Amino acid sequence: MAGKDGRAPGAARLYLADGVPLLRPEEQVFEAMLDGWRNQQLARNLALSTINGRERKVRAFAAHADAFPWTWSSPLADEWFGDLRAVRGCVRSTLRGYQEAVRLFCDYATDPAYEWASECERRFGTHPIQVCHEWNTAVHMQECEAESPKRAFTRDELQAFFDHADDEVSRVRGRGRKGWLPAFRDAMLFKTAYAYGLRRNETRMLDTADFGRNPEGAEFGEYGVCYVRHGKAKKGSPPKRRSVLTVWEWSAEILDQWTSEVRPACAMRTAPPCGRPNAADESACSGWTPASPPTATTLAWTRSWTSTRCEGPTSPT
Repeated sequence: MAGKDGRAPGAARLYLADGVPLLRPEEQVFEAMLDGWRNQQLARNLALSTINGRERKVRAFAAHADAFPWTWSSPLADEWFGDLRAVRGCVRSTLRGYQEAVRLFCDYATDPAYEWASECERRFGTHPIQVCHEWNTAVHMQECEAESPKRAFTRDELQAFFDHADDEVSRVRGRGRKGWLPAFRDAMLFKTAYAYGLRRNETRMLDTADFGRNPEGAEFGEYGVCYVRHGKAKKGSPPKRRSVLTVWEWSAEILDQWTSEVRPACAMRTAPPCGRPNAADESACSGWTPASPPTATTLAWTRSWTSTRCEGPTSPT
């Protein structure tokens, strides 16, 4: 972890020069601490989205407490956590995410390897402490933390949702509007996500090359197996890969229809190898945004996206 000068990434002396007066010492030291924390997390190969999210949470706590890290205390943290839960109505997993970000930042700021405690003591006469302890933070006790109203779709509800997605394609195309291509794309994505048990980002990042033959399932043709390349990654690791076998014949049918019939109609200038159009054809099929205003069915699907998968339909419609 240490560099050529013996200091770890994020050490105070790497961001604050000795003997140089600061114009706004409190603000500048706080920003230097955040920069150091960012580099410390980059050194651990954490994703930029994770780092940025944690930084936003720490800044939110600093703004709520109206204090800098070297004057934080556990009562200030308790007050903020109570506000998040009682006033803002944060769910359990969201609250735990805020608590983890503050706890990790305090761990970094109080670690002797980074010398922030001694730097704050020298400049402000006090030093940061850990404000998140086992008696004022939530514990992740069970795997599923979904609220009780969230449940899996029943077979009839899922069938109704897929029927609605198919009807949207016919409705838009029947009016002579050009939005039927995004509508078809949405219907295909929803069915593919269910058929292979994919997360949102896994579905979004699928390429046509991510499907292949299954020797034990020749009836599925070129879509016997789905190779997921952008699975949920572990800390400091690249996206996890896995293979998902095709189960239903209709899932191979819709993929073949999209690839051979509908996708070429997007008429992209340069067709990428991916299964979804890129920004070169925003007017036709770009993005994840539904092609039509959300209805009760689409909103229900959005709310239930992270819930347990339910039994699937028996046909592609």
